[in-house]
Parts: sequence; structure tokens; C-alpha cells
Amino acid sequence: MAASAREDGARGQKQGRRGCEHYDRGCLLKAQQTCEECSTLFGEYYCSICHLFDKDKKQYHCESCGICRIGPKEDFFHCLKCNLCLAMNLQGKHKCIENVSRQNCPICLEDIHTSRVVAHVLPCGHLLHRTCYEEMLKEGYRCPLCMHSALDMTRYWRQLDDEVAQTPMPSEYQNMTVDILCNDCNGRSTVQFHILGMKCNICESYNTAQAGGCRISLDQQ
Repeated sequence: MAASAREDGARGQKQGRRGCEHYDRGCLLKAQQTCEECSTLFGEYYCSICHLFDKDKKQYHCESCGICRIGPKEDFFHCLKCNLCLAMNLQGKHKCIENVSRQNCPICLEDIHTSRVVAHVLPCGHLLHRTCYEEMLKEGYRCPLCMHSALDMTRYWRQLDDEVAQTPMPSEYQNMTVDILCNDCNGRSTVQFHILGMKCNICESYNTAQAGGCRISLDQQ
């Protein structure tokens, strides 16, 4: 075996050597981290299960995920329901959706489970690539799957309260009411129509959608 490897290594020199003189990617050699002949290190990190060679990035193999992850390991835990390794600060603090990691990112449509980009868990439980999440916030604040607010909007809602209070509607609209559906609590309510937004009577979110036409409030007719 060693002799055959040396012969293949010699051929590799003519084709452009890769690794060491005893190893060429065309050889039938068992995968291991170092060369048995000269102890050349093929990768700072090596996984005997995935047969993965790489630079040291604090990688670790997650048996539940079935692949190697970029660590360090102590900064992550595997959520059995979501079926994905997540940051420790999310342990017990995120909404689980069964096997959510086996879905593609709704922004870029690329796989999340095997991606080297960190997954970001939205309050609704859906996952996006962290980079996709950051790009999404430049255009909007809603989950692209369920329209739930993708971050805590409380401070912005209070600012919108002030803007609504300072922007009275024209007299012909002041008694108008409308039925709305809240994307955050899924509740329905009837509120006064306002061009800047309609506030949910249940959770006080402005992440709402009109669920019917405007009408004049009965007590104002």
C-alpha cells in the first residue's frame, strides 16, 4: 500500500503535487488527518465520521445534526424539536417548530440545515440565515412566511401612537371604523380607521391588516 502510494505520489508530482509526496487525491488511501509516512498534517481539523478536513474553526461534530458545525461547541446546543444546533442564549427562549431546520430559507431559498451561515430564529419560530435576516430588516420587519413581527416592535409602536395622536383624520373619516386582523396575536378587532395604521385592541400592535371595508360607527350616525 505504501509503495503504491509513493508511485501515485510520483505521478502526482508531474500533474501538480497536492498534499505531500506520499498522497494524491487520486490515490485510494484511507482518510486520516496525517500522512503515515511523513506525518504531514492534511487539516488542522479532521472528522473521522464526515471525513472533513479544514482549518481550525473550533468545529465539532453534532451526532443529532449528522454533520460538523463551526463552534466552539460550548456556545451551542442541539434543539431536538427544531432539529438544529442553536446559540446557547436561545435555550428555553425560542419558539420551537418541529424539523423547522429542514426547510429552505424563505429569503434566499437555500438549505438552512447544512448551511455554514448561522441560523436566526424569529419570534414566530421560523428560521432565516442570519445574513438574510439582516438584509430583510432593510426592507421590512415581518416574517416572510407568517407576517409576524420579526423583532420587538414595542418602541416603534409607541412612537406610532404619538404620530397618530398628532395627525387627526379629516372630518369625513373621523367616525370611520374598520375590522382588522392582527398578524402578531391573530386576533380580530374593530378600530377607528387611520391612514397611518390601525392598532390592535388586543396586543396593541400596528402589524395589522384590514379585514373589511370602512364604515361609520353606529353610535356616531
